[in-house]
Amino acid sequence: MAGAASPEMASAVAAAGGLGSLGCAGMSAETVQKEIAAAQRGSNRPVNVNFFTHAPPQDNPELTRAAMERLQPWYARLDAGAPHKPAETTLPFDEAMCEAIIAAGARVVSFHFGLPAPNLVARVKDAGMIVLSSATSVAEARWLEDRGADVIVAQGVEAGGHNGWFLPRNGADVATTMALVPRVVDAVSVPVLAAGGIADGRGIAAALMLGAAGVQIGTAFLATPECRTAEVHKRAVAAASGDDTLATRAYSGRSARGIVNAYSAEMARHDDWPDFPLMNAATGPLRAASAKAGHGDAFALWAGQAAGLARAETTTEVMERLIAETEAVLSGISRPRV
Repeated sequence: MAGAASPEMASAVAAAGGLGSLGCAGMSAETVQKEIAAAQRGSNRPVNVNFFTHAPPQDNPELTRAAMERLQPWYARLDAGAPHKPAETTLPFDEAMCEAIIAAGARVVSFHFGLPAPNLVARVKDAGMIVLSSATSVAEARWLEDRGADVIVAQGVEAGGHNGWFLPRNGADVATTMALVPRVVDAVSVPVLAAGGIADGRGIAAALMLGAAGVQIGTAFLATPECRTAEVHKRAVAAASGDDTLATRAYSGRSARGIVNAYSAEMARHDDWPDFPLMNAATGPLRAASAKAGHGDAFALWAGQAAGLARAETTTEVMERLIAETEAVLSGISRPRV
């Protein structure tokens, strides 16, 4: 939820009994501290701070040249100025960020694409923080548990945004949530959260029945007023069917799921992009220009395959509905959809 989650959203989720999250990837240490403080003012319950732990990107002049040629017509189409070259603007979790979240009193920290260096994991755990990280396979779940993760987020291919894979897959596909969760639950001794394609009480109940201790939900909150994303994104999510998403590398250089638009559809035939996260710098002006123009033709409309279940409600209303729906399903009472 980097770029979408806000302190207001996180504190509203926390106040309703969930674990609110702040997507801190791409923020400075100073900004992260301010975000944590703002969330803490809104609720005395813990919130989670999330970071990327990607490997350093490798510069490839040939891939850069090809990417710039593909993007040039889009810069012209959106009047976005001179094309920006791919560059690293999103740094992985490091010593400075570790110190910042400890000083801010963070109590839960989560990572995407693995874990940071062992000394950083040790530091946040010594500070009393609970550590979560995403796994897209049993091998990744075991790897995370062996290296100190307290909770595993089993992320299926249905999930919106960036897929969290970080170990070689040997040609295998990424698993779906409902296939992955029970296998991860059986493979590790720590609690498992289900993520991907869950946006109502039926999905939550199903995940719990498969052994998950809870769920991680993002897409259901994208159309809320507390969400920071652009209005074009909110409108697209509220209007989505769930059959209109695809995974693309054309925005960041790494596979991420979003609602199909003109840019992602055009770029679907290309898979040779500069390393993640270099492409973020190159597509940033396109995304901004698209949002400013009031259409989502080139905006990264991140959303999971449960987008068709999202509603334009407040964060509190989403939480209350999810809880009520889940309780109804688990108690055997069927509630018709409105």
